[in-house]
Amino acid sequence: MSMINSLRAAVRPGRRRTDPYDPMHPGNPTSAVVDCAVYQHGKRAGEACSPREAARLVKLFRQEDEGSFSWIGLHEPTEAEFEGIAQRFGLHPLAVEDAVHAHQRPKVERYDNVLFAVFKTIRYVDHDQLTPTSEVVETGELMVFAGRDFVITVRHGGHSSLHELRHRLEADADGSGLLAKGPAAVLHAIADQVVDNYLLVADRLQTDVDEIEFDVFANKGGRGADVGRVYQLKREVLEFKRAVAPLLRPMQLLSDPLQRLVDPDIQKYFRDVADHLARVTEQVHGFDELLNSLLQANLAQVSVAQNEDMRKITAWAAIFAVPTMITGIYGMNFDYMPELHHKYGYPLVLGSVLVICVGMYRGFRRNGWL
Repeated sequence: MSMINSLRAAVRPGRRRTDPYDPMHPGNPTSAVVDCAVYQHGKRAGEACSPREAARLVKLFRQEDEGSFSWIGLHEPTEAEFEGIAQRFGLHPLAVEDAVHAHQRPKVERYDNVLFAVFKTIRYVDHDQLTPTSEVVETGELMVFAGRDFVITVRHGGHSSLHELRHRLEADADGSGLLAKGPAAVLHAIADQVVDNYLLVADRLQTDVDEIEFDVFANKGGRGADVGRVYQLKREVLEFKRAVAPLLRPMQLLSDPLQRLVDPDIQKYFRDVADHLARVTEQVHGFDELLNSLLQANLAQVSVAQNEDMRKITAWAAIFAVPTMITGIYGMNFDYMPELHHKYGYPLVLGSVLVICVGMYRGFRRNGWL
């Protein structure tokens, strides 16, 4: 009881010393810190605090609960803003550089006793009609540092906020939920939310792919769909694929019993995430292959349509070549030509031209050229 009282006494003055205008305090509107809190026994201890205060409180709380940890959330921090946190929690410089500059490939790496994960977040962009310039998916990035007693999340982009996820985890009033499992549980919850969002985006993309497939094979005079729409959707699917495919192997490794930085109970949850991710990966690969086939089919339809146009042009040119040839012959300046002075020579030639042209027209129609 005396230890608890001493901890309470230590926390109270710490709260009074918190400067609301601290550049790394969540209360400052110019701060990169979105939220910062300490968790003890799976529950949030107190209100938002600065990263410096969170590190101090965790050291105190871990004397009573070894599962205590801090969770610091940042949004697009600069190098100067992130430098103090990186030094305080001993983050590897290479991982810090990746977190600040973003544009990284999805991965999970280990630096000593810290797991560094990079997730590509995906948001489906609503559109009334798919055009050759439509943006279908919008990407962002989410980096997670998971250590023994801390979780640091760095978000890039205007979507995929972790605010609702944090509150959902904190809503477990009895403290027996995932937060009681420590930082690895937070890493799992983030990965699960990202992958679940992949599933939602994949379902929406399925509608666009079905629409393109219908347009390609619809009866439009053999012209198919606009090739620009097919190619644009393929580019968007490739962007989705680059976010999903590289993450499958890391998620499988996190569920491996040999991964000692993750609690065995949490590894079971990572297996579920890996299964969902495998499903999304198969869907995206299927979209990519189907769009490749649709693109080839559309180009083949255009080629066939062009060949048909050439056949029609050739057929009409052959028909008009007959009267052109005959009138050209009779237009030569000779006194002695067959039927030149014949009384019925003119209508006979015109009749011959008409008969030959009609015969050629019917022959071309019969053979499908006209």
